[in-house]
Amino acid sequence: MEFGEEKVRHKMHLFLGACCSLICNSYRSKLAKAKSVLGSVVEGAKAFRGQISKNMPTARKFSKQRPKQMPNALSLGFVDDERCDLFTGRWIRDVRGPLYTNFSCKTLPYQRDCLLHGRTDKDFLHWRWKPDQCELPVFNARSFLNIVQGKTMAFIGDSLARNQMESLLCLLSAEETPTQVYRDAEDRTATCHFPRHNFTIMVLWTQFLVSASEIIANGSATGGFHLHLDKIDDSWAQKLSAIDYAIISDGQWFFRPNYLYEGGRFVGCIYCQETNVTDLGPGFAIQKAFRLALKYINDCNSCPRIVTILRTFSPSQFENGGWNAGGTCTRTSPLAPEEIKDGGGLDWYYRGIQLAEIDSARKLGEKKGNVFDILDVTRAMLMRPDGHPGLHWGNQWMKGYSDCIHWCLPGPIDAWNDFLLQVLRRQSRNPLGSRTHGSRFIGRK
Repeated sequence: MEFGEEKVRHKMHLFLGACCSLICNSYRSKLAKAKSVLGSVVEGAKAFRGQISKNMPTARKFSKQRPKQMPNALSLGFVDDERCDLFTGRWIRDVRGPLYTNFSCKTLPYQRDCLLHGRTDKDFLHWRWKPDQCELPVFNARSFLNIVQGKTMAFIGDSLARNQMESLLCLLSAEETPTQVYRDAEDRTATCHFPRHNFTIMVLWTQFLVSASEIIANGSATGGFHLHLDKIDDSWAQKLSAIDYAIISDGQWFFRPNYLYEGGRFVGCIYCQETNVTDLGPGFAIQKAFRLALKYINDCNSCPRIVTILRTFSPSQFENGGWNAGGTCTRTSPLAPEEIKDGGGLDWYYRGIQLAEIDSARKLGEKKGNVFDILDVTRAMLMRPDGHPGLHWGNQWMKGYSDCIHWCLPGPIDAWNDFLLQVLRRQSRNPLGSRTHGSRFIGRK
């Protein structure tokens, strides 16, 4: 693997801590306050004790954590029919277009409405995911709601977890319009309800899955965090017993100056570039965080009915620079599989870490009847650099900055919920509470 990509990724994510919260928060929040917060964050970052350099950790440091072989859905047993691995395929033309529009979906968030914010090309809306050896059925809102009737589903993660929930709300609105039950002041954690189907859907905000506290310098937030890799983030974990389906994800917040602790002891950092401090890299922390989160779910005695679905790493796709260095995402059509650069590079590597962890959790959970499954979206999204908002996300205080992390609605992220419906269909054929085997994903219609 070429590690020059890490240098680009470092620049891309250097100011992500300062800016990502602004992307995640609703545009409807007070813009004047957002401007003030951004200014204080930038000033605080200048005082950050690491004084981050532009040089990334060496390839040698990262090579230590690379597995010899990357697992895949088939080899791990999440696909038990080689003809129907839904996650290996390509994007093909779809003359029908999306199932909803920015007019028909009443819950579509302002900052994800790329067409509203001036995106003129619409070709990105006319592609669908085609597995190599089978078909991915068109999303059916009625079928989805019938399966989850009387249940609670939580998207556990960061703003990309919310992005998927926002997509699902739009897709389901063809059958029933949800009511908003709760939204926090920062528009991160939210709950909606579908009264006719008694179905509750929520996003539980957690940047790291584990306990974290932001580093403050001179009274200002720096965007860097202290991460306690052996302590779960209670903000989501305490709600687990009330959840039937947990879609768990995370990733982008690890690419910043973070300080890592285990057992109350400082063990190293990510991108801190400090003398006599071991830079362990994002992969180390991602592995530890997912391992702890999945173990917590496996050990939860009050969660006998939960189905845990891990959504794999979603790539950011800046080109020609980083987040704060003129990076853009202006492509207007998908890539073919053979056009994926470096075989997916580090995005593919982090995906492999996640798959290895959920495979281990599945094997441990089999004895308890716990259910684990995957939404292996990484390959599909590596082919969709055309699906990001870019400049078309409507933030007046950050004009000129491209959002190449989140996904337009409608857009390619809707395929995540096509995958999700197939997982639910398979799980619904095996009633909860009667499982004796780990999840083996069947992707047939």
